Amino acid sequence: MTRVVFGHNGQVATELRAQGDVTALGHAQADLTDPGTVEAAIDAHGPDVVINAAAYTAVDKAEEETAQAHRLNAEAPGEMARACAARGVPFLHVSTDYVFDGSGTAPWRETDSVAPQNAYGRTKLAGERAVLDAGANASILRTSWVFSAHGNNFVKTMLRLSETRDRLTIVADQVGGPTPADDIAATLLRMAEAMRRGQSGGLYHYGGAPAVSWADFARAIFAQAGRDVAVEDIPTSAYPTPAVRPLNSRLDCSALERDFGIAAPDWKARLHEILQRL
Repeated sequence: MTRVVFGHNGQVATELRAQGDVTALGHAQADLTDPGTVEAAIDAHGPDVVINAAAYTAVDKAEEETAQAHRLNAEAPGEMARACAARGVPFLHVSTDYVFDGSGTAPWRETDSVAPQNAYGRTKLAGERAVLDAGANASILRTSWVFSAHGNNFVKTMLRLSETRDRLTIVADQVGGPTPADDIAATLLRMAEAMRRGQSGGLYHYGGAPAVSWADFARAIFAQAGRDVAVEDIPTSAYPTPAVRPLNSRLDCSALERDFGIAAPDWKARLHEILQRL
């Protein structure tokens, strides 16, 4: 099976390269800012399945660079999905919990109303709609709080700060599911194989369990890493950012388990493995 991945150095793309026999296309091989690149790349490689792990992920910068974010998060995925639909190729796309408004405390289901609160979330939602409108056999995998041994993420930031500080203030009223990038990659590959064999795609959620606040996630990181750092809980209002963050990022992953037999990952167990790698 020929599997083409758009993206190369991001957390999920890196894990896809590590786990699967994939052709990963970075900026040098496929400049997604150029509308003609996507279709040409797909034709050049003749894939049996296409996975999009490329995105504009600078959440705060997206408030100012909205056009760039929209190009990468909305227009390019739509072009991928339309090209796949025309060629009968299954397509998988990674999205985000930021399509929701973050209200309440219940885990979000795929059928819940969307209302993104920042530019990044709006561009990702536009991408979802472009993919679904394309008519391909497509799956969209919404995930949250991605971490790994690669790239920039909360785990690596906490470890870096712990080198010079013994006390940190961390937001405690945002709650979600930390999700290992290698588990996301494994899930995408498993879904891709099922879809290549004829299974229909759809919209799915995949986030780590159990739900946790950023502050408690930091405590778990320090405890497992053996770092003596005190964590003080603060509200989101005490840590303002250009882009509004959702308070509730919990995701209900039961549909993915029902249709593909893939359960939500245990982030605590996976954190231990990733810390060992680091």
